[in-house]
Amino acid sequence: MTIHKEGYQILFWTAFILLAVNVLSVFYLFTGNQTASTLILIVSVVLFFLVLQFFRKPRRTTPLNDKHVISPCDGTVVVIEEVNEPEYFKEARRQVSIFMSPLNVHINFHPITGTVKYVKYYPGKYLVAWHPKSSTENERTSVVIQAKNGAEILLRQIAGALARRIVWYAKEGQPVEQGHELGFIKFGSRVDLFLPLDAEVKVKIGEKTKGGVTVVADL
Repeated sequence: MTIHKEGYQILFWTAFILLAVNVLSVFYLFTGNQTASTLILIVSVVLFFLVLQFFRKPRRTTPLNDKHVISPCDGTVVVIEEVNEPEYFKEARRQVSIFMSPLNVHINFHPITGTVKYVKYYPGKYLVAWHPKSSTENERTSVVIQAKNGAEILLRQIAGALARRIVWYAKEGQPVEQGHELGFIKFGSRVDLFLPLDAEVKVKIGEKTKGGVTVVADL
């Protein structure tokens, strides 16, 4: 397991700030108070490793299958329902939503192999990721991929109350491969999938998913 490139800058500044806090605590704020300085050091180390684990990049092997829709992220399935998707399809779709806690790996993966047909970024609010309106009012990015059989799915990256930056690598017209990186969401968030109504959903509410591995549905 390595560290994702999206974490380099944040980890550098986190380490710099924590080091500065510890230097100030030892030489200025708590001079002669070994207990206070040691406590600050322990808290700093714990905090740094919490941030470090958030940007971990595990090695994953995706079982390629053109019929499978692979989970785009690590997390917990919180929504499976039929909805009207107004942005791109403008018709009924099967929605599967996966909530990503701050402890999950936050890399996003392409769920299918195909061609990117649509990419759109929306600035917005930062409601908690499980709020019903977060899918339409929060900062978000929508990516539509057309599979080899012509079926299209929409993947929506949604920022949460803590997530303040969405990163996406997909571009319109770009060929993509199942299991390859689509992007990254920094700190607590969710991903929505909008599937054809005839897609056979393979997961259940409350089920844990592993990005790039778990089969969410069959097309």
